[in-house]
Parts: sequence; C-alpha cells; structure tokens
Amino acid sequence: MISTAIRVARVGSAAELVAAVLMMLGYCCLMLAALVPSVPVFAVAAATTYLSDHYLHHKGSYLISCLSRVRAGLSIRFLIRQLLLVLLLARLSLADNLIYYGAIACFIAFYALQAPHGALVTLIRNRRKMPVATRNIDLTSRVRIPDAPPRPLLHRSAEKMLHLDVAAVAGILLSAQLDSPVPGFTGIGLTLLAGCLYVAALTPYVRGAKIPPSPTVILKAVDDWLGEYRPETVLYFSGSRDAVYQVNMWLETMEQLETRPLVILRERAVLERLEPTTVPVVCVPGGVHLMNLDLSTVRVALYAANVGKNIHLLRVPTMKHVFIGHGDSDKVASVNPFSKVYDEVWTAGRAGRDRYAVADVGVRDDAIVEVGRPQLAPIKGRHDVPEGRMPTVLYAPTWEGWDDNPGNTSLLRAGENIVRQLLKADPPVRLLYKPHPFTGTRSSAARAADRRITALVEKATAQRSADERFQADPAELAAAQAELARVEARIAELTGNGAEKGDEAVATRDGLTDVAQHAEIARLRAEWNDAYWRSLPDFEHRVITGPEPRLYDCFNVSDAMVSDISSVVSDFIASGKPYAVTDSAGLGAEEFKRRNTAVRAAVILTNKATELGELLAAIRDPAADPLAEDRRELKRYLLGPDEPTSIEQFNTAVAQLALKARTRNLGQESRAAAQATEAPEGADTAEPADGVAAG
Repeated sequence: MISTAIRVARVGSAAELVAAVLMMLGYCCLMLAALVPSVPVFAVAAATTYLSDHYLHHKGSYLISCLSRVRAGLSIRFLIRQLLLVLLLARLSLADNLIYYGAIACFIAFYALQAPHGALVTLIRNRRKMPVATRNIDLTSRVRIPDAPPRPLLHRSAEKMLHLDVAAVAGILLSAQLDSPVPGFTGIGLTLLAGCLYVAALTPYVRGAKIPPSPTVILKAVDDWLGEYRPETVLYFSGSRDAVYQVNMWLETMEQLETRPLVILRERAVLERLEPTTVPVVCVPGGVHLMNLDLSTVRVALYAANVGKNIHLLRVPTMKHVFIGHGDSDKVASVNPFSKVYDEVWTAGRAGRDRYAVADVGVRDDAIVEVGRPQLAPIKGRHDVPEGRMPTVLYAPTWEGWDDNPGNTSLLRAGENIVRQLLKADPPVRLLYKPHPFTGTRSSAARAADRRITALVEKATAQRSADERFQADPAELAAAQAELARVEARIAELTGNGAEKGDEAVATRDGLTDVAQHAEIARLRAEWNDAYWRSLPDFEHRVITGPEPRLYDCFNVSDAMVSDISSVVSDFIASGKPYAVTDSAGLGAEEFKRRNTAVRAAVILTNKATELGELLAAIRDPAADPLAEDRRELKRYLLGPDEPTSIEQFNTAVAQLALKARTRNLGQESRAAAQATEAPEGADTAEPADGVAAG
C-alpha cells in the first residue's frame, strides 16, 4: 500500500510521502489552532510545516512543483501561515495590542523585501549566464571572468529568504503566550534585519568587477580562440539531458582523431552531464550565436542524433556533414529519412548499408561509408566458463519507446517470465538486470514491470545469500571491498568528490582538463570496475542502474545476454557470446529474423521464455552451441572486419571526407576568381558573408 501511495504521489521515498502528509496536516492544524485558539498547538503545527516544507525542497520533490501549479507555491504557503498567525492574535483578543499591529507591519515589510531580493537574484543569474559556455578552452588570457557569488546566497535563495520569517513568527508566538511585546518585537527586528542584510549581500554582485563581460566580449574571445585552434572535425549534438549518453559514447573516439577535434553542444543541461574529456567543448544555446561563430576551418561535421537544431550547422556549405548516430540496430530510427540531408551516412558494417537500401528512404548507396564501431574496442571476446564458476546472464531490455508497439520492449509481456526462468535455472546461473535508463519515462506499465522485476531479483538475492550452498570467501570479498573503497576515495579526490564548482561562468573559466589527471582517472575507473566485480560473490544476482558499472563492463563479466531489438544487441555481438532476443510482438522466429538482422544468430524467445534452455546449454558447453559460426559471420556483417581497427577506419573516413570538403571549397574559390576576372570593369561582384560559412 505504501509503495502504491508513493507511486501515485510521485515521490521518491516513504520519507517524502510522510513529509508531504505532515505538511498538509500541519496547515489544517494551523487553521484549527488559530480558531480555537491555542498558541502551543499553533507553534507545533507551524514547526511541522516549516520542517516538512524544507525537507521536500531539499529532496527536490515532485510535489513541490505540483503545489506551484495549483497556486499553492512557496510564497503562498508562507503567506497563509503568516495570515493564520494574525488570525490567532485576533482570536486571542490581541487586536488592540501593539504586537498585533507590529506583526502586520512586519509581514508587509517582509514581503516588500522579496521584490529587491528576487530582482537581484534574477539579475545576477542572468548576467552570469554565458552566451557560450566552454570546457577545455583557455579564455582567461582573453577575458576576465570573476568568481561566482558564495553558493549560500543563490542556492534555493527564495526558500532561504522566506524562512527568515521564523524569528518573527517565533517571537510573536512567545509574545502571545507570555503577554509581553518584547519577544515579538525582538523577533520582528531580527527578521527584517536579516532580510535587509541578505539584500545588501547580493547587491555588489550586480555591478562593477563582480559581473562577467558582455556577451559580445565573450563571443569575441571564443572566436579568437577558434581562430588560433583552427578546429577541423566537429561533433555536433543537441538533445535532452537524458540523451547525453548519445554524445558521451563518442568522446573517446573524438580524443583519438588525427585531426583537431571540437565538440559543439546546444543545451546547457547536456553540458552539465557531459563526461570528462580532453576535447575542447563549446555549448552554444543560441542559434544566432552558433551561426556567427568562426568555424571556417572545420571540414567535417559529425552528427550523433537527428534533431531539428542540426539545421543551424547543416546550412554551412564549407564543411561536409555526416550522420554517425548513437548505435546500430534494426529499429526504424536507424533508417530515418532525415538522414538524406547529410553528405554521408556512416554505418558500422554492411548491414547498415543494406538496411538503408531496403528502407528506400532516399539515402544513396554511394553516400554510405562503413567505418566499424570504435566504441566497441573495450568489449572482450568469449571465454569458456571455468569449472566451479557460476555462469552469468545479463538481462538488458530496452525501454518502451514513444509508441505502444508491443515489439519495443520485452518488459511488458516477457520480462517477468525471463527473470523467473533465469532465477530458477538448474544448474543455477547469476542474473544481472540492467534496464534502459529511459525505462518507465513514458509508460506507467513499463515502470511497474521494472519494479516487479527488481523485486523478484532482490528477493532471489536474499534467498541465495541465506542458502548454505552459495558461499563466498569472506577474506577475498573484504580485500576487494577495501580495494574498491581505496579507488573510490582516490577518484573522489581527483574529481573533487562531486563538490559544487561554481556557476556556468566559473566552469567556463576553470574548465580545463588536466590530461595526466584524466588518464589517471581512466586507469582508476578500470581498477574500480575490476574491484567492483570482485567485491561481489560470483553467485549474487544484481540489479544495476545508474552510470556505473557501464553496459560494456556488464558485457565483459557476462557469459550470455537476453535483450530486445536495439543497439545493445548489435554491440553485444562484438563479444561473440551467445545471446537471446525476445519476439515480444509474436511475429514468429522466421519472420522475426527476416525483419531484424541482429537476431539471425540469436536464440529467439517467445513471451513465455521457454526457449531459454537453449541459451543456457550454449553457455555451459561450447559443443552445444550451434549458433557459434552464425555469430561470427553476423559480427562481420554488422560491425565490419576486425582489421584494420575501427578507429583506423574512422580516421581514414574523416581524412577522405575532409579532402572532399577542401576540393569543393577550392573549386568555389576558383569559380569566384574566374567570375571576378570576366566581370566588366567596375562591376560589384562581392557577395555578403554567410556567418560560419565564411572561409
């Protein structure tokens, strides 16, 4: 029942639900205490509303935004409490008392202070918002960017300002109880003084040396840097903060390019969640600002997603535009007709080329280039399960998608059957359950299925840990856990333990990645991954959410995988390990394979998942794996040859396309020169410059 209430209220925990209930009851009690009247009851109810309100804000509860939408926002809640306090004084026959008029005057003056406070906070934030935010770009030698105001001044500033009325409310209640005006006027004085000091503390940050330069100056500094750096290959991305993985997966590839790379982002939320990289990054939210940046040296632009904002760079003719995507699968999104706007479309292997040919969406065959998948280099190949070690099966379903197609995800129709079959397998296996990050974002049914599966896995884990048949060496686990703690501490030390690093302006000024430190963190993350898996008994089921351990790390510790039609399947094929895919829509094995290339070497599961025995047999005995050769052939078809390496193929494709861009630009210059020579003397042949297209 509690979990149902949590889900209906859309809160994150039982504690949030309790706080929300207490806050609502608290306001009801305030009304009753004011009418009765009772000072002690009012004081207790007021304290309850203060504390519960603060807790919900601290947790960032969804209920807080809901209250704002129904006109019960933060300011209104504080105002209601103050009005009820005035009502309490009236009911106590204090309407002719000086403290009554003092309370009214205090609250009027207090709300008068909200206007300059809110204006100052808004002005500071707006002035410190950069027209272009950067990482790994040295702007300090070109512009002066001052430190941000102390975090306590701006973080949850409205809540802090309103909570300054605590002193006045407490003092007035004491005056009502003791029949003395001294506590009340003392509290009133403290509240108004604190409010004035808060406003005064903010004032210096809206003028003089404490504000960053104008947008024009910042843009000029970025342009100067671009002129010196002369980027040649750009990775362009626009999307929501939840889609940041689509650009993160390409960062390591960009670091390995043989040309000067640059990452261009369009949303601040994406920049905030971008993984550390040594590649220069420019976040340009404004389309006009982007179109006026000097990108004249860029010859190749790479696009990881098909989105509307791509047009702001696609309009530039001096560079060649390539769709590289963010995965390789048989989903409809992999053959989006929008792809024909690019000069080339790069696919992992022959399968991508054939996919476009079958779809017939206007992408020419000569515009498709097979470059492999550089991101798959960390995936390890198949190894026999050692004697005595329990096999591990990864269940990694995709999310429900934007429509209700039953083939989108196995979670709804088959998920629980798959998990139950694996949990009761004999001989036993270990199950790793890693749902897609978007699971449940659109469908409440998918969210509920995910919760049920998680509960099944956690229950089985508890039962297995209490079973004497499953024992681990405590000393080995303790040593691995100690190593894990050591590595985590060192990573936290190098990364600042996630501490606040200032606002956008400070992050732009100080966002230079230390290359040596970046390499050390990469090495430590590899050590962390090794220690993480050693710190767990090799028989322990696990639900894995969040960014760590990563999907490919789960691939490497697994002996087989169960998934759905998505790029996850294509990536796993790089390992050569057995895998199963669920025919959730009930197409039938032959039709399912005909429609989806990536399942041609898979064990095909129905929604009852009774075919899982074939997958488990292939894990335990390679001789009982009839699909091994099919997987090797499919790997070559989907992902291309192993030699040359994918990053070598990628660099070659970049170099060849850059040459085409330079050839085109030289041809344009030659034609312009010829036209200028042939033009009548005195004729004006100049054409207006086209922003980033110039050069």
